[in-house]
Amino acid sequence: MTTFDERERAEEAKFRHEEELKFKATVRRNKWLGFWAAELLGLEPAAAEEYASALIAAELEEDGDEEVFRMIRTDFNTKRVDKTDEEIRDAMTNLYDAAVIEIKEVAAEAKALGFKPPPQEQDQEES
Repeated sequence: MTTFDERERAEEAKFRHEEELKFKATVRRNKWLGFWAAELLGLEPAAAEEYASALIAAELEEDGDEEVFRMIRTDFNTKRVDKTDEEIRDAMTNLYDAAVIEIKEVAAEAKALGFKPPPQEQDQEES
């Protein structure tokens, strides 16, 4: 394998790893965001779990984050929850950042404990 091929393979693995991190962080963020919004909406625990799941599913819609934002904004308006658009977007950003940190910390702890990911993920880790 040439140096160019190795470099290309490493870049592809890095890209896959970054995309996987973004996906996992977004799912985690939406779950936390759902519980945050559900509490403000006064939902019971079972309904809060359903709400968080609905936000996770909404992310997969064509507008992604905007669909999640619109859903929360609409529900807050309906229930007269006093939160501005900026406060909702700040919560989205802050919870995403916290999710990224948590995912990276868990991965580092697993690595420190000797956990070895499956072979296809090892390629990403080595990059």
